[in-house]
Amino acid sequence: MSLEQAPDEVKLAVDLIMLLEQHQIPTATVLAALDIVRQDYLKKQEAETAS
Repeated sequence: MSLEQAPDEVKLAVDLIMLLEQHQIPTATVLAALDIVRQDYLKKQEAETAS
């Protein structure tokens, strides 16, 4: 499967990985930031489904 035909979440993941690698951000920093982002988006999702 080519990236062009991949699901949107795969395309986004690849873009994020490339961006993070290009900026040479330490792995621990990336993982900590991703935890924060995940929690933020889980709250956003809860708010969207509650309305």
